[in-house]
Amino acid sequence: MELGVGAIVDGKVTGITKFGAFVALPDGRSGLVHISEIAYTYVNEVSDHLHEGQEVKVKIIGIDQSRRINLSIKQVEPPPQRAPRQGGGPRQGGGGRPRQGGASRPMGFVHQPPKEPTDFEDRLKQFMQSSDSKLSELRYIEKKGGNRRGGGRR
Repeated sequence: MELGVGAIVDGKVTGITKFGAFVALPDGRSGLVHISEIAYTYVNEVSDHLHEGQEVKVKIIGIDQSRRINLSIKQVEPPPQRAPRQGGGPRQGGGGRPRQGGASRPMGFVHQPPKEPTDFEDRLKQFMQSSDSKLSELRYIEKKGGNRRGGGRR
C-alpha cells in the first residue's frame, strides 16, 4: 500500500516525545504527529492525550524529501464549532469601544476587518516568516561588516 498525502490510515503510537508522537503505519513505516497536530485544543503534554500502544487514526499531511512522514490526528475530523461570544456576537475591529446604534450601516453591509491570521497555526507561520526575514537581514548586515553601534571600520 503506497501512502500519499491526504490519506487517512490507522496506526499505533510507538513513542512519545516533548514535541509529538511517533506512529507506526500499516506499511511498516512510521511518521510523526507534531504536538500542534494532536488536538484542536492547547496540548501542554503529549502524554496527556496519547500513550504508547494506543491505536489512532491519522491523516498524512506531508512527506518531505527525506521521505519522513508528517501526520495529524486532529485533521481526521472537522474542527469543533466555536461557542458564540457573550455580549452580542463576534467583534469586528473597532478598537475595543462598543458600537452605538445599529442603524448607521446600510442593510446587507458587513464590515470586513483587515485580513489577519485566524488561528494559532496561521499566526505562528506569520511570526516565523517575519522572524526568518529579520534574521536574514541581520546576517546580511553582519556579513557586510556593518556595525550599528558606529564603531565599525576606520
